[in-house]
Amino acid sequence: MTKPDTATLLEDAASRIDEIPTRDLQIMLRRAALLVRNAGSIALDDDIEEALRNVSSELVLTRDDAIRYIVREWMEQNTYLPVHELDEEGDVDGSA
Repeated sequence: MTKPDTATLLEDAASRIDEIPTRDLQIMLRRAALLVRNAGSIALDDDIEEALRNVSSELVLTRDDAIRYIVREWMEQNTYLPVHELDEEGDVDGSA
């Protein structure tokens, strides 16, 4: 049997809020707050942050989207992910 994740516990508690002891609800809310607080924090060196700001600005992406883009490109080029190839002989929508 697998241990339920925090989101599942919170959803279950929300559906039966009148039955959940206050102490248990406090614990679940604190866990959720920790997950939210730590969800998007990737600490990088100053020179990498500056380069990331430059890339984000150039590609008109948010910091998180730029990180996702860079990681995906690296994983595709190093064969950790399949490369999405364009079908050059297929029909396309729009004009070139």
